[in-house]
Amino acid sequence: MPDTALPLPDTAVRLSGVQLDRGARTILSGIDLAVRRGSITAVLGPSGSGKSTLLAALTGELPPAAGTVQVLGQDVPRRQRPLLELRKSIGVLLQGNGLLTDLTAAENVALPLRTHTRLPKPVIDRLVRMKLHAVGLRAAADLYPRELSGGMARRVALARALALDPPLMVYDEPLTGLDPIASGVIMSLIARLNASLGLTSVIVSHHVHETLPIADQAIVIADGRIVFTGTPAELEASNDPLLLQFLRGEPDGPIAFDAVETRATQTLEAR
Repeated sequence: MPDTALPLPDTAVRLSGVQLDRGARTILSGIDLAVRRGSITAVLGPSGSGKSTLLAALTGELPPAAGTVQVLGQDVPRRQRPLLELRKSIGVLLQGNGLLTDLTAAENVALPLRTHTRLPKPVIDRLVRMKLHAVGLRAAADLYPRELSGGMARRVALARALALDPPLMVYDEPLTGLDPIASGVIMSLIARLNASLGLTSVIVSHHVHETLPIADQAIVIADGRIVFTGTPAELEASNDPLLLQFLRGEPDGPIAFDAVETRATQTLEAR
């Protein structure tokens, strides 16, 4: 029987009974998730819990060992050509930014447009200026990545992720390495762009208190499964010992530090 928790036209992402493996190791299992179009979903959990593995399934990097992954109304393809077409509709902000050091900020933002479109250079240049303006960095167009602060580099990477006007944005630990002020700027920018551009956003993060204020839905992953799905308010009101330990950052509780470190190491080895 099909899952009818959300009408399909209102659902940007749907995972049903998904199992994700890295080599011989199962990282996540029994994953059921629906992301409403136009919403911001925060995927939270300890380091090594499988959050980035979940994103790999959304982008088609990691096909599910079981279950189905649907993105923007279609099953994520396994064949290369249709998968590449789907990926044009998914903007990805990597935690390491992924900027090419020999290109200026403007050239980095222009790269997807030059690769995937046949637009003339004047049109591409105008679109690049618009994307940089959207993240507040139009004046930094001619700067190289080495000349940018951490927060500025993250915003250039965001502008590049938005270059093809994707309806779905995926953020992998967008606050890694940023100071509190830069983190606040990035989260505010994500919320503003999601609303103004009509995007759907999935944010993977372990920065709970910075991410929850802008989220419509919160997902918590631990022990290889989803242990919570609900609103941020419901998460913060929970009395579940596992959730309380994670939210409060307590060293003692259901999530053992050694277990988290072991799982993270095994995940990396499986790759």
